[in-house]
Amino acid sequence: MGFVSEFMAFFNKHKIAGLAVAFIIGTAATKLVTALVADIVMPIISVLIPGGDWRLATLDIGPIKLLVGDFAGALIDFVIIAFVVFMMMKYVAKEDAK
Repeated sequence: MGFVSEFMAFFNKHKIAGLAVAFIIGTAATKLVTALVADIVMPIISVLIPGGDWRLATLDIGPIKLLVGDFAGALIDFVIIAFVVFMMMKYVAKEDAK
């Protein structure tokens, strides 16, 4: 067996193409959710936060400066992405059951 045929057998056995497609879609979905949070959700929340730019919000404890605004944005991104993945997997599992 030549190198190319061994590689193709490995590629087919481990479903590498599906993994690559899932990775690319996941990357695009992450950018989409980040834009949703930054451009839609957080402007609404920033109206409720006095002082404006929520991503620059800090908590100063003596000489320590905690970037709580940036962390809050990342946390909201994560929650939305986790919810979307959960809903997608729930749909896929429902389709597999049929």
